[in-house]
Amino acid sequence: MARFSASEAALEGFRLTRENPKAFGAWVGATLFVNVLSVVIDAFMPASVRQGLASISANEVLTAPQLLNTLLVTAPVLLLGLAVLTVMAAAVYRVIFRHEDTRFGYLRLGSDELRLMGLTIIYIGLFIGLVVVVGMISGIIVAVAGFGGSIVRGFVAALSVPISFAAIVYVLVRLSLAPVATFAERRLAVFESWHLTRGNFWTLFGAYALALACIVLIGILTLVIFTACAGVVVLLNGGALSDVGNILNPKDTSLRSYLSVGLITYMIIGSVFSALYNAVIAAPAAVAYQKLHGTPQHPLTPQPAAG
Repeated sequence: MARFSASEAALEGFRLTRENPKAFGAWVGATLFVNVLSVVIDAFMPASVRQGLASISANEVLTAPQLLNTLLVTAPVLLLGLAVLTVMAAAVYRVIFRHEDTRFGYLRLGSDELRLMGLTIIYIGLFIGLVVVVGMISGIIVAVAGFGGSIVRGFVAALSVPISFAAIVYVLVRLSLAPVATFAERRLAVFESWHLTRGNFWTLFGAYALALACIVLIGILTLVIFTACAGVVVLLNGGALSDVGNILNPKDTSLRSYLSVGLITYMIIGSVFSALYNAVIAAPAAVAYQKLHGTPQHPLTPQPAAG
């Protein structure tokens, strides 16, 4: 059985950004462009779309007609976000599997990215179905446990939460190589990951957990340092520390409210961090796939026939 190092996979994203500075610079620039575009969209966003996005992010449960109407209203914004995510992930995959194809900093919006978008939509549906099924099974088990009395029912109900969460995480980890397989093999590979990850759950989980821990730590340190520096600047200019929060999260959504030195600086630093985050999060699965499956041979240009 093929194996790979969890630590090597977790740190691959950092190695990629260090060894490909031009590509990383392109990713930062693209992320900054998207951030600026997001500001423009937010400033001119219709009230109906703003309300729809707020409904999706809220904890309230929408009825089927409300959910469908909300998705239709917010579809352009959601598709833009999905496109950005898939383009950045595909760029990381392209560095690993098609390293010589350096055009545009490995950034594209073509068939590879469209397949990844399609796979993401499929997986969102599968995830919703998984949560529903796990919730139903958990509910049935708790209901049956109720025949044993309130104490037994309470114990089983409390135990069902971490077990249900663990079951969902297990399935997600086992299917986590699907985007890489879809990119590397240039086809929708919805369930191939299940076979590839057999016997490698804990190694994969460790790689993802370590990569996430590293990038979260960097994010916290970056935010603390930036906030401290911004606080010093604000105080030196006669302001209060509460003004720092107002700078980073303007209550006014007009375009003028975003044109401040503090917020622009924050967007630039955030773009660097976001580009690094995308690389660190996307790379472990690519390394795992490469070790477990190998690199599929897909020449970039047709090869001439022999003879």
